[in-house]
Amino acid sequence: MEINYQNIKVIGFDADDTLWVNETYFREAEMEFGNLLSEYETLNTIDQELFKKEIDNLPMYGYGVKAFVLSMVESALEQSNYNISTKSIEAILNIGKDMLNKPVELLDGVEDVLKVLSPKYRLILATKGDLLDQERKLEKSGLTKYFHHIEVLSDKKEANYSKLLNHLDIKPSEFLMIGNSLKSDVLPLVNIKAHAIHVPFHTTWAHEQVTEQETNGKTYKTINTLRDLLKLLN
Repeated sequence: MEINYQNIKVIGFDADDTLWVNETYFREAEMEFGNLLSEYETLNTIDQELFKKEIDNLPMYGYGVKAFVLSMVESALEQSNYNISTKSIEAILNIGKDMLNKPVELLDGVEDVLKVLSPKYRLILATKGDLLDQERKLEKSGLTKYFHHIEVLSDKKEANYSKLLNHLDIKPSEFLMIGNSLKSDVLPLVNIKAHAIHVPFHTTWAHEQVTEQETNGKTYKTINTLRDLLKLLN
């Protein structure tokens, strides 16, 4: 089915793993965390328990590195039966600080695409996570000049996007979301009659994965790289 993008006025871009590398750093951090706790549990159990803790904490802590660090600390205490050393807790905090200080590695073609689209559309950054961290990454990226503003959403569900569109004062048919997560960046938009384009990243957090049944009958495009966006919008 051919999708018509002629009415688009605003394009929302997800940030992490759409514009720049992010999930890779979380995988590396999980490996470091596993090594720290290896005397208490198997690596597989450590990983599973940390994921459970992250999901349990989402309603309270939300998304982002700081929430991840708090979940690591809680998980370390529980999995070690509260025997973990203060030195190891400090090491966990340092894992988080290292993540926050990572350089921003832009994905292929990002700036070229934004440069072409920004004169024609209002571009916004629509992301989950910690506001301070996302602002810091955007500043480091050198992409600030292409975006009208940043929207840091507490979650990316239909209600969050509907509220965003009301704030932007546009119809769903006038909004296009670009992102790597089907669960967060595509399906909620399709469900409210807006447009979405999926740009897969090579690794996806388990919480963001969806089943084939969830995507059945949903109308959206999948492209290989952000550069392919220009073929659809020009």
